Amino acid sequence: MAWRSCAEGRPRQTEDRCSAVEGFRRFYSSPIVGASCEARLIEPGVRKGRIAALLIFAISSTATAYADAAISAASPKVVTVLEHRSVGSSEFEAVHMAAEAFNREQSVYRVELSPTISLHFDDRVQDAAAAGALPCVVEFDGPYLYSFAWAGYLQPLDRFAPRSLRRDVLPSIIAQGTYDGRLYSLGQFDSGLGLWGNRRYLRAAGVRIPTVASPWSLAEFEQALKKLSTVRGVKYPLELNVYDSTATEFYAYAYAPILKGFGGGILSHGPHPSAQGALNGPQSIAAMDRFQSWFKKGWAASDLHGVDSFYAGEAALSWNGHWRYADYRRALGSDLTLLPLPDFGTGVKTGMGSWAWGISSTCREPEGAWKFLAHLMSAREILRMTQANGGVPARRSVLAQSQLYGLGGALHVFAQQLDAGYGAPRPPSPNYNLVSRTFSSAVRAIVRGGDVKRELDKAAGIIDNDIAAHNGYPVE
Repeated sequence: MAWRSCAEGRPRQTEDRCSAVEGFRRFYSSPIVGASCEARLIEPGVRKGRIAALLIFAISSTATAYADAAISAASPKVVTVLEHRSVGSSEFEAVHMAAEAFNREQSVYRVELSPTISLHFDDRVQDAAAAGALPCVVEFDGPYLYSFAWAGYLQPLDRFAPRSLRRDVLPSIIAQGTYDGRLYSLGQFDSGLGLWGNRRYLRAAGVRIPTVASPWSLAEFEQALKKLSTVRGVKYPLELNVYDSTATEFYAYAYAPILKGFGGGILSHGPHPSAQGALNGPQSIAAMDRFQSWFKKGWAASDLHGVDSFYAGEAALSWNGHWRYADYRRALGSDLTLLPLPDFGTGVKTGMGSWAWGISSTCREPEGAWKFLAHLMSAREILRMTQANGGVPARRSVLAQSQLYGLGGALHVFAQQLDAGYGAPRPPSPNYNLVSRTFSSAVRAIVRGGDVKRELDKAAGIIDNDIAAHNGYPVE
């Protein structure tokens, strides 16, 4: 029996593996890391074995069968990987180098990495699942895990992830990756949300500089805004970044923690989550009333088409994330400082979550997929990624090695908030996409001066109607 291409046929040992890989390729694009199925099964070193097998075939077909089996055993098992970054980006290069290192350092498995630049990446994953073309390892934005896990696209990681790793991973990463009591994803980095401050304006206003151990209370926060509004050069004490370019995922990420800080939330907890009584409950209404008042008092700009007034030097504080550090540092220099978010009554609550990795339920090499995921979660690879994108390292042991996030680092406050468990996960619901869009629409209307209770009632109705239409999204 002679070797043939994957299209023509292959030994039974490799048939299923090749068909799965080729189905993945047809749905996406040619892999960046890894060879074709045919070339992978018949690599240069293996071709010598193929020639020998053909010679032996002239003498004994039985000997050929043994040679074929040896060749198949020598070929690495393919682990297909889909990631969301475009080719050439610093994050893609980090993943690309991680895949190359994994392939170089062991020979049992071979990672094939395929990037996609789809603007609707999560829809792409849904389409791939419907087509039966999900890769082994899938990357997705954290809160979309819940819809993927509910639909059965992912398999739990509990049997793979050792306790030692879980203990070292930030609680926010574990919270983000957990659905229905089971761990489905892990990420190399988290995000940070805080108050960026202009030291010059803060000194002029004579306000106390808060710390994670002693944050501003609601009263102290608003008193600081009032004082900062009188400082020369300050157009707005607070930049809340509500302009249209952030009016999607950022709203749920950045402003839902305000609801949590007041004791409210978007969805209720328990086996049957609902927006009624949560999003439009008294605590959430109080939170959004206060939020709206900051605009009405002129403490924050309500121009949805505006620009970042903090970056322009016209605001004293900015409610924003770690990704703004480089730009803000260039704009403010040594005047830039980072403050924790205020305690609005139930403790500091901060935004959290970022892109994470999971293993598809149809993966034919789950052990190999986990080995690659564990490789990505190593200290070396986490540092490689976070040095590329500036994210918060996902493991405590790696945080200590980070110049930015370690003790005394410029962004240490972000690490402190997450390590203390102050991260507020976005609603763990399969209909998160609708929840996020609906909440964002309500916030935009509130910023424009709309009636808070009416807007929250309307949003809660839309969300609960969707939950009812799907019979509560039951977990089988």
